[in-house]
Amino acid sequence: MSQNYDLLIDLYDVKLTPNPNSEIRFVKVLAPDADKVVTFVKDNFNDEWASEIKAALYLPNPSCFIAIKEEKIIGFACYDATAKGFFGPLGVSKNARGLGVGTTLVQMTLLAMLEAGYAYAIIGGTHVNTHEFYRNACSKILLIPDSRKVYLRMVRKINR
Repeated sequence: MSQNYDLLIDLYDVKLTPNPNSEIRFVKVLAPDADKVVTFVKDNFNDEWASEIKAALYLPNPSCFIAIKEEKIIGFACYDATAKGFFGPLGVSKNARGLGVGTTLVQMTLLAMLEAGYAYAIIGGTHVNTHEFYRNACSKILLIPDSRKVYLRMVRKINR
């Protein structure tokens, strides 16, 4: 059995926990920074996530958020990239992990989904090792058994 699951999040239960690091800014991406975000994702993660980010950035109302420290992108999160109502991908550079960046990005993005009219979000294709992180960021998560079907349409199935 796969160790990857889709998660269901009740957006009405999400609360924004202030990030304690005042040196980090969290903003919604503006069009002039789109290429910088795609490059950051390619350089730190993978081409598949860079493609997903492009989908979120090129919406009429972009659905991508970034974390910035010392005028450099250190993390990102988006929604409605692969499918409507889906959160993700989410990534934080290795040297910025442990600073609460991922938690703040998750919460900001999920609250933006609530403001956009969603009641629930799906976090697609999560590995069991990430469930504690999402449980801490969102308080409640529900595993959707036998999920990840949206990813079956990919040219190459994800084997994570």
